[in-house]
Amino acid sequence: MDGRTRGGAVPGGVPSRASRWMRAAWRNVPAGPYAAGCERGLVAPAADGSPLLTDHYFPCAEGEFPTLLVRSPYGRGLPWSPLYGILFAEQGFHVVVQSCRGTGGSGGAFHLWRNEAADGRAAVAWLRKQPWFTGALGTIGPSYLAYTQWALAAEPPPELRAMVVQVGLHDPAAYFHQGGAFHLENALVTGVGITYQHRGTVPFLRAALRLRRRLRGAHAGSTGGLVGEVPWLAEVLEHPDADDPYWRGASLAAVADRPTVPTAVITGWHDVFAGQALAQFGRLRRAGCDTALFVGPWTHHSVFQQGWPEVFAESLGWLRAHLCGDPSGLRPTRVRVHVGGEREEWRDLEDWPPPSGRADSWFLAPGGRLVGQAPADSGPAASFRHDPAAPPPSVGGPLLSRGAGPQDNRALEAREDVLTFTGEPLAGPVEVLGPVLARLRVTVEGGGRADVFARLCDMDAQGRSVNVCDGLVRLRDAGDAGNAAEAPVEVEVPMGSAAHRFAAGHRVRLQVSGGAFPRYAPDPGAGPVRVTLHNGSALTAG
Repeated sequence: MDGRTRGGAVPGGVPSRASRWMRAAWRNVPAGPYAAGCERGLVAPAADGSPLLTDHYFPCAEGEFPTLLVRSPYGRGLPWSPLYGILFAEQGFHVVVQSCRGTGGSGGAFHLWRNEAADGRAAVAWLRKQPWFTGALGTIGPSYLAYTQWALAAEPPPELRAMVVQVGLHDPAAYFHQGGAFHLENALVTGVGITYQHRGTVPFLRAALRLRRRLRGAHAGSTGGLVGEVPWLAEVLEHPDADDPYWRGASLAAVADRPTVPTAVITGWHDVFAGQALAQFGRLRRAGCDTALFVGPWTHHSVFQQGWPEVFAESLGWLRAHLCGDPSGLRPTRVRVHVGGEREEWRDLEDWPPPSGRADSWFLAPGGRLVGQAPADSGPAASFRHDPAAPPPSVGGPLLSRGAGPQDNRALEAREDVLTFTGEPLAGPVEVLGPVLARLRVTVEGGGRADVFARLCDMDAQGRSVNVCDGLVRLRDAGDAGNAAEAPVEVEVPMGSAAHRFAAGHRVRLQVSGGAFPRYAPDPGAGPVRVTLHNGSALTAG
């Protein structure tokens, strides 16, 4: 009997030339022991009977091999065919890459979240009928391809033994609206990817270039025209409240509360889904699930470029351990994170955040100072005027577009509507390992509505200020600075998490402003305001 099946040969075929060329370009990713074969354009039924186009990659060898399921709304070609189809087939896996409903030639209509759980179960039902399927199943994939994994795990089939969630989300509402503001730029890039990438390289590149031109010439009042490029985003924009019935069933956060499927979580400190990934790991840990966390110095896209050798090795080790009974590729500790800043090193930890419980606090003080003790009085520390029609530009950080990640913030910080609070040169290195939070005491003159954007930066001896992490919250009923009797409002701005080592001689800096456009869409209900930060405001970093 041919070991590639359980009763017959897998139909012959090779991956596309473009996929093989891309695979050949990854010289720092070792080749596996098998050649990769491929049969393309198979049809598997969705839950409603719609035909879902499916490609099957396989190792050209005798023997029984486990299966990986990859479900994508971005098409089945580049980059998924070489990233998953070829690379993992070379390592001894069947890999099934399937286009979600309404994408990549599949029938039916695409919906942002409602079909994936049922269609994932339908894909497993189809796999059970394939002669080469052994019953050992894993899932892998990034971004929305991670969301389809969580959807399948909501009611996990008995064959599902491992998941590898790479730079992925579980909650679309939080991705589009977390902090109360619409995440405009990332939403548009996501929309263009889902709408055009599955149609082929040329339509996708044209749409991406068109969006880049529009963003370059955009102003705060033009967001509606930008959203019009992807019509379904208009619905997302109109429903900012996660409790709105529109979002019912969208969040799959609770799936991680069940210790059912061993799950590896992989992300980057500057990934747009880093916060969701860390939340996934925390839930899995509390549930007692077999899980691991791997965090690198990457953005959403660089994880597949500079980061891919490490990410591939981490993913392969997890899948071999749980699908092949080979734990040799597992790390000795549950957590590995990249610590940026002074040394740029990898750190193995038992948990995240580390259980030390130590957190450093710095207090905002007049004169743009960041000090170790809160000022004695409760007066104002500084103020800035913010105009939503002319907001500060977004510079670096967790973006899907070019310019993501750590960037020089000096030009941004030179603006009159951007405040900075800077500590003294450090006598010795200071590490931040864990969540970062700004606790601000705020009043707003000109109305109670305002956005508050806070960012932690590392400032070197030459004055270069580089972003580490940040966050934004939308205030809807802040105190009025024009009313002497009005007490400041206490505002917490979650700024994500960080693993960063500030070198001796560097300075810790907190940057505060009223926005970052086009990363965030300005509040359509707000006008020009003056925002005052009061003494007692603090930066806390784990």
